[in-house]
Amino acid sequence: MPPTTPTATPDAEGSGAHPRFAAALDELGLDDLHTRIRRFPDATRTAAEAAAAIGCELSQICKSLIFAVDGVPVLVLMDGASRVDVERVRAELDAESVTRAKAEVVREATGYAIGGVPPFGHRTRTRVLADRSLLGHDLVWAAAGTPHTVFPMDPKTLIAHAGGTLVDVRERTS
Repeated sequence: MPPTTPTATPDAEGSGAHPRFAAALDELGLDDLHTRIRRFPDATRTAAEAAAAIGCELSQICKSLIFAVDGVPVLVLMDGASRVDVERVRAELDAESVTRAKAEVVREATGYAIGGVPPFGHRTRTRVLADRSLLGHDLVWAAAGTPHTVFPMDPKTLIAHAGGTLVDVRERTS
């Protein structure tokens, strides 16, 4: 399927991206992405909301999910149509316990609220696991630091900038 372009455009004051994320783009030499960030009037907090706003497949959304792995925040990048199998994450990291991180842990580790967490540009450095399902597309869309903003990027580049390790951690369908 060819890449889709959202109908929203950057706002007059700039991209609308979170300032920390905008600074991360500059630091990573991704300045050209500022003009590709799209802001939507309604929140795109969930993968389904983002896909509907953009006009892309649900699996083209890159979810940035924080888990507490033995009490330490770990970022898991997952396609929007899939769910993370915490048991597979536990086995991948040889951990005792894996749970969804609480909202305050997400904000503390990343600097962003749930629903707007981007794949990189976080307040702290966390371990990053990227599910291979993301590689099934030429282009994916991820949050740009707010529940109203997204950006497009090819998944290999996105995973590289996030410092992600490719893994298979999505739930298997029967």
